[in-house]
Amino acid sequence: MTEKTDLTALLGSRICHDLISPIGAIGNGVELLMMDGSIRGPEMTLISESVANANARIRFFRVAFGASMAEQRIGRPEILSILTDLTRGGRLQIDWQGPTDLPRREVKAAFLLILCLETAMAYGGKIRVERNDARWTMTGQANKMKVDADLWESLSNPMAQVEMSASRVHFALIPDEMSRQNRRLTADIRETEIRLTF
Repeated sequence: MTEKTDLTALLGSRICHDLISPIGAIGNGVELLMMDGSIRGPEMTLISESVANANARIRFFRVAFGASMAEQRIGRPEILSILTDLTRGGRLQIDWQGPTDLPRREVKAAFLLILCLETAMAYGGKIRVERNDARWTMTGQANKMKVDADLWESLSNPMAQVEMSASRVHFALIPDEMSRQNRRLTADIRETEIRLTF
């Protein structure tokens, strides 16, 4: 029996694929202008930082929202590069621990859950990601959490009634992704810590 096509993931892949080249070209153009020396100043720095941030988000979204086949792999250096660029200059830190080579599909689930933790850690904090014996543990710690209980319940309870928005779409994608991977997600939510295992 073949797996049902994930149209949402194909759409995510298409959008990211079509955006990553022009954003990269803009970044290269800005770099050439800065090397030339004819244009400098805070405006160019702002443009350069904005392009780098957009490129990092697109690379992250490509894994989190894009298509991933069962046989696809992704290496630790690429993962670390994406996460380093994503968190540079921000209030969120991500400590990624694990094997040097992973199934892309598993990393997709972990990236979606990073987005869920980021939603709860709006004021910053630290996320630790570990994978041992095919089991994932993700721990988000922050001095102050912003947890919507109904939203978090929707991760494990398909009957939960919660209004979704574009900024919270990752919560809606998790149950299907867990089902696709034959995994069960558990969440332990405390005042300053959220611990996820799957």
